[in-house]
Amino acid sequence: MSSPLTTEPIIAAGVLCWRIVDGEARVLIVRRTQYKDVSIPKGKLDPGETPPETAVRELLEETGLHAAIAAPFSDVRYLAGGKPKVVHSWSAEIADDAAADVSGFTANDEIAAVEWMPLAEARKKATYPHDAEMLVELKRRIDAGTARTFAIIIARHGKALQPSSWDGPDATRPLMHRGVLQAEGIAPAIAAYGPERIISSTAVRCRETVAPLAALIGVEVREIDGISQDSYGTAASTVEKVIAKRLRRAQTVVLCSHGPVIPELVRAIANATTGGSTQALSQAASLDTGDFAVIHIAAGPRPRLVATEFHSPAI
Repeated sequence: MSSPLTTEPIIAAGVLCWRIVDGEARVLIVRRTQYKDVSIPKGKLDPGETPPETAVRELLEETGLHAAIAAPFSDVRYLAGGKPKVVHSWSAEIADDAAADVSGFTANDEIAAVEWMPLAEARKKATYPHDAEMLVELKRRIDAGTARTFAIIIARHGKALQPSSWDGPDATRPLMHRGVLQAEGIAPAIAAYGPERIISSTAVRCRETVAPLAALIGVEVREIDGISQDSYGTAASTVEKVIAKRLRRAQTVVLCSHGPVIPELVRAIANATTGGSTQALSQAASLDTGDFAVIHIAAGPRPRLVATEFHSPAI
């Protein structure tokens, strides 16, 4: 008989949406029909999903709202019906009035009501302690000026053909079938963060890795030789310039590069920002093929690292 310690956990994901109205922070809550509770939009992963795409899907299904997720909150772990459960949650600012409008919501068998509630009131009415703790953390971020962030998403290309089995230049090596599946698998996960730019190494394996993402969100891929493996360790490398520009622009961006180059990208981010976890940044510098890291940054004269997370394709 399996125990809760050995049973595969149930995975769920959700979004804590917030906005500022007349100088007051408001958050989006749902009142569930069956449980008669006050919570945030969330739900279980569908087969083949990653937590980020589950979070935005559940938000849309439960409230009708679209949002790009931002910095994550701490995972919540507990037993549900004797089985371990893990809930991943992210913040999402919805500043536009039209995008935040829930007046057309219709009650259904799952959700009885959706409403924007003052943050302080939501803390008191939250049914579950972990939701209340999340609201406390959001308030802390708002007060500290770190609630509004952008992300630098660093992806390592998918699994490519081995150099020994390829008779052309290294930069022309394509993805293996597994690499193609990895690229398709991370596309909706990365899309959940609402990237505005996609930048790729000029190598074929990198371009092929971000191609499904580009097609999904309708953003053109810009190729830069300065973050390619051929430029690594040479005067042609433009890693620091690329990162400096992304920090100035303060837009969520995807950078697809190579194993040797990624630590340089992470180091450039660390050198140009404050805060952040050394351990998390070290993990971000050591991605496997097909994996990606999301480094959340609060803009300012000296940008501040707010959180770093990691994801793999669901294949």
